[in-house]
Amino acid sequence: MTDAASPWLIVGLGNPGPEYAGNRHNVGFMVADLLAERMGGRFKAHKARAQVVEGRIGPPGPSGRRVVVAKPSSFMNLSGGPTTALRDFYKVPVANIVAVHDELDIDHGALRLKLGGGDNGHNGLKSITKSLGADYHRVRFGIGRPPGRMPVADFVLKDFSSTERKELAYFVDRAADAVEALVLEGLERAQTTYNS
Repeated sequence: MTDAASPWLIVGLGNPGPEYAGNRHNVGFMVADLLAERMGGRFKAHKARAQVVEGRIGPPGPSGRRVVVAKPSSFMNLSGGPTTALRDFYKVPVANIVAVHDELDIDHGALRLKLGGGDNGHNGLKSITKSLGADYHRVRFGIGRPPGRMPVADFVLKDFSSTERKELAYFVDRAADAVEALVLEGLERAQTTYNS
């Protein structure tokens, strides 16, 4: 069960640095950036080795939810350390943590929301699960499988194709909507609306 009084921690997964900014692997950062923009906040460096924005989402007043949107400053495969440090600092129950990440096994742009589960070979999730256990929420952003025999590592560290980029802003916007729905309405309602 999520705790209504506790804040939510939304962790966009990606790799730091401008050379990775447009990569498929960095779609979690893209969603985090949009959520921060919607909250009217700016990312600030946090001692937990992350960039964070604190604010509220939802209607003003008691039905709005306190959230911390974070982008770990570590590389993807070390995301667990900053996530755990932020959980401890903000006193966030694991059930109020959401990881937003790229997902190979879902078509480009499709979304799936879930609670718990495996890491499916995703190094960011592997690191978080090792630190926190598996019982956190995930917003899985489909990037599809690599074409031909391209290695997965090369595919996720490439920028979205020009065709994919035409719709990317729409899909990132929809993923941010899904995160907000998850926090405000709960997993089942958000899944009904956004799982594709």
